[in-house]
Amino acid sequence: MKKLFAIIMAVVLAMCLGSAALAAEKPVVGLVMKSLANEFFKTMEEGARKFAADDGTFELIPVGMNSETDIDTQISAMENFITQKVNLIVLAPADSVGLVPSVKKAVDAGILVVNFDVTLDKQALADSGLPQDFLFVGPDNEEGSYLVGKFLGDKLGKDASVIIIEGNPGADNAKQRKAGFDKAVAECGLNLLASNTAHWETEEANTVMTNLLTRFPDVKGVMCANDSMALGVVRAIEAAGKSGQIEVVGFDNIGACQELIKEGKMLATVDQFGPEMAANAIKVGFRILNGESIAGWEKTPVEVVSKENLK
Repeated sequence: MKKLFAIIMAVVLAMCLGSAALAAEKPVVGLVMKSLANEFFKTMEEGARKFAADDGTFELIPVGMNSETDIDTQISAMENFITQKVNLIVLAPADSVGLVPSVKKAVDAGILVVNFDVTLDKQALADSGLPQDFLFVGPDNEEGSYLVGKFLGDKLGKDASVIIIEGNPGADNAKQRKAGFDKAVAECGLNLLASNTAHWETEEANTVMTNLLTRFPDVKGVMCANDSMALGVVRAIEAAGKSGQIEVVGFDNIGACQELIKEGKMLATVDQFGPEMAANAIKVGFRILNGESIAGWEKTPVEVVSKENLK
């Protein structure tokens, strides 16, 4: 089914690209995102489309994945964008190593690629002949997860038992968020019971947390590497009859988690301003196309969101 989905997406993408190329002399921007089943990336796409419509100077072709682990669709999208010779590709890689060959191929074809949201792996970049300071536009994931982890630790107090639900191990932002959480655990003197991946997925997080609650009934806090997983964790806590007994924090500030924060079912999350993220990457790309020399990290903000500052 994954392969069939990738083939269908490739055909649709090729048709869209063909029509875009014929449409005008406007530059064409290919936007490659992660799973559109994740509310964070839906709002990101909406923000990018609005920016493109308001700007009016370029054609935008957004592509998302079927699930967080389906990198075949991203690779197919990159191949099609290269074939059609788009002017700019902005990429949020699902796998920080697995997408590097596609980036290399695009760069060799003379196409500007802007990496955003999730950093490409530095060693994989170097091994492919690309610079380790390859342009990245995005937040400090480690800092954001440290801040929300510290917020949780301050709420729970020293020696409280916590669990970390990690993202996809192949993505650098998952590693960075894990590192930030670990730093907060150590600094706050928390007792880390388990650190398990749920690959960014709600249902997997629900299953993982259900099992962990059986093993660790006295857990007091859970740090989730994204809000989609936090949704599954909250459901598991409710099903176990432990609502109000376990504090949950996440990362992304999606609407569904804002509601949970208002209801007291989540403590906090991290806002990385998803609706503007792809648009920011596109803006940086056009600055380069217009002659600026930019490399390294163009940092975007992060902010802890709790009931006290929820807008």
